[in-house]
Amino acid sequence: MKKKVISIMLAGALVVSMGAMAGCGSSDDSSSTTDTSAADETATGGSDDGHTLTVYAWDPAFNIPALEAAEKDYQENVDPDFVLNIVEQSQSSDIETLITNVASTGESAYDQLPDIVLFQDHYFQQYYTNYPDVWQDVNDADVSWDDFSSEKLDYSTIDGVHYGMPVDAGTCVAAYRVDLLEEAGYTIDDLTGVSWEEFMDIGEAVYNATGKYLLCMDGDGNDLVYLMLQAEGVSQFQDGEPYIADNETLVEVVNLIVEMSQRNVLLLTNDWTEYTNTAIQGDQVAGVINGNWIIPTIEGVAENEGLWEITTMPTISGEEGYASNGGSSLYITANCANYDLAVDFLAYTFGGGSYEETGTSITYDEALTNGGVVTTYAPAGDSDVYSEGVAYFNDTAIYQQIAEMTSNVPTVEQNDAHYSARTYMAAAIINIINGNDVTSELENAESQLRFEMGLD
Repeated sequence: MKKKVISIMLAGALVVSMGAMAGCGSSDDSSSTTDTSAADETATGGSDDGHTLTVYAWDPAFNIPALEAAEKDYQENVDPDFVLNIVEQSQSSDIETLITNVASTGESAYDQLPDIVLFQDHYFQQYYTNYPDVWQDVNDADVSWDDFSSEKLDYSTIDGVHYGMPVDAGTCVAAYRVDLLEEAGYTIDDLTGVSWEEFMDIGEAVYNATGKYLLCMDGDGNDLVYLMLQAEGVSQFQDGEPYIADNETLVEVVNLIVEMSQRNVLLLTNDWTEYTNTAIQGDQVAGVINGNWIIPTIEGVAENEGLWEITTMPTISGEEGYASNGGSSLYITANCANYDLAVDFLAYTFGGGSYEETGTSITYDEALTNGGVVTTYAPAGDSDVYSEGVAYFNDTAIYQQIAEMTSNVPTVEQNDAHYSARTYMAAAIINIINGNDVTSELENAESQLRFEMGLD
């Protein structure tokens, strides 16, 4: 059956990730060097036996269980001889490094690619722009694309052509400790459909009553700007260029973040480890807003079982807010000799074919139960697995909630420079909190981003 090997890639390759490892909820700030000499024949694609595919993925606790579920689904319902070789990477940047090195070498090196790679959504368009010949599209797959979140598909669709098959939703949850809310005289309902101004008032009361912050975020890789903007249907980019200094909504969001920090509502940590280990798991906070992949981090404190619940984000106007942070999709590479098999496998499993044919899906159900992977395929939210209560979250059906939220996430303009924008905005916010002028800092952030993008 399947054979897992640790990925060992091109010698001397170094990549420093630009942010949190979206889709598995952990920081990816390290780099790796690898050597293909230790990899065996299962490490690359190109098999032409008609039953075997090789896929590179990371995170044995998250997306690899989802791939194992998909293999089982396809074996039981389509091809009993099917084998999915899952080649485990230490981190997502290993795959980015491989693509960069292979594409830079040229077509002669394409045989070092697997049939399929799992790729972070925020990075794909950049890698398609730089290396278009590496990818094969899935545009003709037997998939009801309208059943997927349009926001999710926006990452992997270029000029109307689908290249990726969605795996996990980065749909944001606003998660709160209901016991701490109660100490301050509030419930989860008081934080549903509220404005950020109302949120701050509640947060200040919670801090005064408990000493806990109602919100936290990694101050170095600050995703709050993006999430709060997306909930308003606004982007940091407009027509391919940075949209920062003159973006009235962005200016308001930055001012709100600064005020939340000053009023002890928001805790901005120094780095990702401090965010997850010290703030969330170290009992410093009463709330978290981030992609749903943050849930396993929240669940890491066993004694808090039953004390958390989730709801939607606040917005400037007070309507319920929806956003997404991270997530990944599967892409077929130029080295895939079994292209028809790859397309059919992806369409049947992650593309919803199994669900449409049988009324259930081993892929979606076991990906959720074994790895916590929430699909962006809307019909799956009606399954029994999604409707089950989760003990840690006060026996509420949080995954059914998340599936419903996913369909409401606004689509906003994406850009290859997403993570660079995050870096400059995070620095600007820290400087503003420390007393610098808002307008000057935002103008400086936009100027730096324009320079990096080659626009000035």
